[in-house]
Amino acid sequence: MLVAESRPRTLGWTHAGPLLFGDWGTSRLYVLGLAFYYTGHASPTYLAAISVIMAAVAWAYTIVCRCFPDGGGVYSSAKQLSPILAVIGATLLLCDFIVTASLSAIEGFHYLGIPKEYVVGASIASMFLLGLVNWMGARAAGRFALVIAVAALGASAIIGLLCLPLVPKGLSTAKLTVDGVSQPWPMWESLVRVVLALSGVEAVASMTGLMKQPVAKTSKRTIWPVLIEVILLNMIFGLAINALPGRFEQQTPHYVEHELRQGFDGTLELPKNATPEQIEHFKTLEPQVEEIKEYRDTAVKTLATYAGEHVFNSQTGKVLGMIAGVVFGLLLLSAANTAILAMVSVMYALAQDKELPKGLTKLNYSGVPWIPLIIAALAPAVVLMFEADVKALGELYAIGVVGAIAINMVCIAANKKLEVSKWERRGLWTIGIFMSAVELTIIVAKPNATMFAGSIIAAVLIFRFFVRKTTAKPKMYEDITPAEGWLAELKESPLKMAADRPRIMLAARGRDNAEWAVDLAKRRNAVLFVIYVRTLRVLDVAPGQLPSIDGDPQAQEALGTAAILAKRAGVGFYPIYVTSPNIAEEILDYTVTFGCDTLIMGKSRRSLFSRRVAGDVVAQIAGQLPDGVSLVTRSTSGVGMSEVKKADDVKDDAAI
Repeated sequence: MLVAESRPRTLGWTHAGPLLFGDWGTSRLYVLGLAFYYTGHASPTYLAAISVIMAAVAWAYTIVCRCFPDGGGVYSSAKQLSPILAVIGATLLLCDFIVTASLSAIEGFHYLGIPKEYVVGASIASMFLLGLVNWMGARAAGRFALVIAVAALGASAIIGLLCLPLVPKGLSTAKLTVDGVSQPWPMWESLVRVVLALSGVEAVASMTGLMKQPVAKTSKRTIWPVLIEVILLNMIFGLAINALPGRFEQQTPHYVEHELRQGFDGTLELPKNATPEQIEHFKTLEPQVEEIKEYRDTAVKTLATYAGEHVFNSQTGKVLGMIAGVVFGLLLLSAANTAILAMVSVMYALAQDKELPKGLTKLNYSGVPWIPLIIAALAPAVVLMFEADVKALGELYAIGVVGAIAINMVCIAANKKLEVSKWERRGLWTIGIFMSAVELTIIVAKPNATMFAGSIIAAVLIFRFFVRKTTAKPKMYEDITPAEGWLAELKESPLKMAADRPRIMLAARGRDNAEWAVDLAKRRNAVLFVIYVRTLRVLDVAPGQLPSIDGDPQAQEALGTAAILAKRAGVGFYPIYVTSPNIAEEILDYTVTFGCDTLIMGKSRRSLFSRRVAGDVVAQIAGQLPDGVSLVTRSTSGVGMSEVKKADDVKDDAAI
């Protein structure tokens, strides 16, 4: 008899909303500046147009969440129609997350005010630091992200109020077209560039597996308030930028003036083989470069400073700008961390479905897929080594997110098995076709983005081909592997449990610990319970499904090994599989619920720093274990003498 339980649906809309804002609301920190850089005083027009598109896509994602309550990313929707299309969609998300992490780190340090010569180095270092923190499986990162998102919401609201006096002035300069952006193709290209404002909306689809029921209702309450906030403040900030000193008088967008007409790139530095005309132009451009990059790369911080000065005084404006820089800088670094975790989740899901090498599913001590984590930290760092300009990264960014949304919309619209009404299906087709047109524009107009995404898609498909052709390697403990499989052994194991017999709970993994626990149970004529807790966070949920024993080979092997050893020894056996965000609570709960008098756990082999960051499960349990329950700690390798102690004694040891 197998006890398999999952308790993850604890995410209400009041928590999911700030988390969604942490992804979606972050895009304004660079989109607003880029919009004015590309289109000047026509930027409010483009922001208004993209607001309509955002509203349509947000509506579409309420349908996505309703149709896929256990996770509705592009991988889930496309997989029902075509496995290869699903892999391509998931890979486009990987492209999106790689650039998200790179761009968020660069912009984060811009907002924090790090000197420009150190920004790239600090951004690359942050990738490795975030990888290290996630290696230890620290849950504190999730709480930090929620706190920062709430703080950023508050800061955005305050800055928005202070910017209101600037709106009439900015509105007076707003235009439909501007010099250099008045023909159909340049106008369409400009809209495509601003489509970055959509980035982050797809994050809500990965939260549905943890949302409180009914998911359709919770997701709507999550999406609509965030959409209103994003649109409203984007328009206020977009108009306020028009009113900034220097921007109010500007007639031609800087992109048109310096890049299209003079041949400069996004760095606005003098080209190596500059023509006499470019050299002459640079003499007038050079004094403005820092000012241009300031509004382009840190638009909201610039607005906070000026609005504070305009409403109060110069000193207040500087303080408000510094606070905004810190809050939004941390929000961007949190977004980079979220992107790294999302990459890990996508690669883990693909590997579980045998689309990528099985080695990507291997977990470290903290339950983190360690190979995907290394790749997720390295990929953005490599991108930053070759490209660190905000404008250039923005061009790489859109191809991933737009492609993923387009595939998601088209696949849901085309899937007749989903419960979607006729008018909803027509709306999804319209959005899907529009987003496909945007994606084709990016592919044609942005060769660097096309090469970037195309190379990653090609690499993933090549890996997929070889994985399909490669024979699976033998599993561990081959000498006891059941012919019918671990899962069948677990489900068919008979339950033998008498009320008057001692009960032992094993919460340590590894064959040595299983053999020791079985031997102890046999000598004491006890029933052996073995618990496997699969840790769970929002981004640990594989697209389209929650973790379960059926798709968890590590859990099957760990529990199955103990099952076979117990059967051979004639020991009553009771396997338990739980998915939960809190390991210690689950182990304590089941130990007490089943009346166990002994709990066996593995000693931590992690460093003191790691235990302090991620938490020491043994110490947490030792501090809460009730009287009458003995705690046995053993090294995870099984080497050395075991230690049998009362809970109070172990608690004292853990505090030393």
